[in-house]
Amino acid sequence: MKKLIYIIFACALFAVSTAAQTMPSASPTPNAATESKPKRKSFRANKEQIMQAQKMLKVADSGKMDADTKTAVKTYQGENGLRKSGSLNRATLEKMSIALTDAQKEIPISASSYAAAKSDSTGAKKRGPIFRATKEQIMETQMKLKTGGMYAGEQTGKLDDATRDGIKKFQEVNGVKVTGTLNKETLEKMGIVLTDKQKAM
Repeated sequence: MKKLIYIIFACALFAVSTAAQTMPSASPTPNAATESKPKRKSFRANKEQIMQAQKMLKVADSGKMDADTKTAVKTYQGENGLRKSGSLNRATLEKMSIALTDAQKEIPISASSYAAAKSDSTGAKKRGPIFRATKEQIMETQMKLKTGGMYAGEQTGKLDDATRDGIKKFQEVNGVKVTGTLNKETLEKMGIVLTDKQKAM
């Protein structure tokens, strides 16, 4: 009888320990909850984008965010209504008309990328929209630059380095601030028609 009791007790003990091992642990539950939340992606400019910005800012195009590059970026940001962070964030790249990668396009522009705007009568802060030239305007620009001997490439509709260099030459000759970007003033100086949206900027 005693042996039978021992056997039943041993079986019960074994069953309890086995059940404890197979039961899911309670600790993964909070981890699972945190894993389900997507991590906020940080925006980083790639080497090619950094080099494009460095050429535009006339600093050594090393492809690295060195001290000279950060200083030049801060100056550019200050002149273009952006917060002087010294980093090549999305707002800065777009202002420079530097193409974004597909992955970068998925990361929204941070509101802190812009300089503090003056408040209107209601106390609300205003933030100006970013001026962008259309593909047709870029193509027309390339044609005009080619005619003027400032550009030797094709009408691609893309703001590549050769086009930017041509724009800089045009801006220098025509007394427009040399930025290498197709801003409103440059397009107007070239006699290129603005869209209604661009006119409102």
